[in-house]
Amino acid sequence: MKQNFTVRQGALDGVEAFLAVAQHRSFRRAAAELSVTPSAISQAVRALEARLGAVLFIRTTRSVGLTDAGERFLARARPAFEELVAASGAARELGQKPAGLLRLTVPRSVVPILLEPLIASFCKAYPEIEVELAASEELVDLAAGGFDAGIRMGQFINPDMVAVRLTKPFPFAIVGSPDYLARRGRPKRPDDLRAHACLRLRRSNGGLAPWSLNDNGRSIELAVSGSFIGHDFPTLVGAAIEGVGLAQVPAPLISGAVKEKKLVRVLEPFAPTTPGVFLYYPGHRQIMPKLRAFIDHVKRRPGAAR
Repeated sequence: MKQNFTVRQGALDGVEAFLAVAQHRSFRRAAAELSVTPSAISQAVRALEARLGAVLFIRTTRSVGLTDAGERFLARARPAFEELVAASGAARELGQKPAGLLRLTVPRSVVPILLEPLIASFCKAYPEIEVELAASEELVDLAAGGFDAGIRMGQFINPDMVAVRLTKPFPFAIVGSPDYLARRGRPKRPDDLRAHACLRLRRSNGGLAPWSLNDNGRSIELAVSGSFIGHDFPTLVGAAIEGVGLAQVPAPLISGAVKEKKLVRVLEPFAPTTPGVFLYYPGHRQIMPKLRAFIDHVKRRPGAAR
């Protein structure tokens, strides 16, 4: 029954002492194994017997044997204790080296432009870590959802979270397809948007997000109108490319489409700047090695934002 890990200070209320005595058929040898005094072993066993309401050992001056109750208790207690020791070892291992399941909640728009290359290199560097990405626009509670960390734009992160910058600040761009702009014209001022079909975003709370603009340092919000509503930015980008209307989306998300002339930026002087994208996690609990490894990997990647 000798184990590499023992539960100290009576955490199992005499069970460990009982198993040691049953193994050695000796209070003295059990005490030596657990590095305590024979009297401490005897007291722990007596307390256990009192709680169970049954005598577990037959004690004589020359020998120690198990009663019928002791034999039954041993048959159930030994495998349970060994499983507890194994579970403790597994938990300790996860607390000492990067391993296990790393769960991240992320918006869909972040996955192709930021996470795909980052996750690929991370998985190669840490093969003992499994990475699970839950792509959703919903602002979830990390603890309630069982997530180690999340990735969001800075304005949506609660102040009690620890945030690690993933990108530099970037504008929230307004874009339309060349075909749409040829049909409807290019807006020159924010008020011109009232005459345009604007693609709107449905937030996770059910409300429609207003469009935010910056007019000479003054932040303004517009309740735009249009015939199309999406639940995430990639959907709005796709609709804009098809000429359904104008969309306001994070600039990194449409940089490729702009280069390929599928989309054209408009009202650029009025585009507001967002804080950027951050990895965030609760600051009040110990960081597991798997999350620490991911944070360090993020900071070491080429072109990492500072």
